Amino acid sequence: MWLSVSEQTFDKEVLASSQPVLVLFWAPWCGLCRAIDPFLVKLKTDLDRPLKIVSINADENLRLANAYRLSNLPTLLLFEGGSLRQRLDNFHGREGIQRTIENMMVHFLATSA
Repeated sequence: MWLSVSEQTFDKEVLASSQPVLVLFWAPWCGLCRAIDPFLVKLKTDLDRPLKIVSINADENLRLANAYRLSNLPTLLLFEGGSLRQRLDNFHGREGIQRTIENMMVHFLATSA
């Protein structure tokens, strides 16, 4: 569903992007990783400003996973202007994902004003 990014395309698609980018680190074996998609769709739909969402398979992109010190999956990283602005991990079930994304949306909208 989301643009798939790799170590080779990360700089271009994320760091050099002219719009904010939400990066989803996931893995095929991660159940919560599959559960997060509907919440990201809602986030993108509800925002009134551009937000690019990309996904990175952490198992296939170990350098990126190590560079951003992933300890849990899924992990969401919000980049703006090539800089990491927010990190979201340690989700506790679907409710935790929903609550975290709602909080991020409030923060994201507040910083754009």
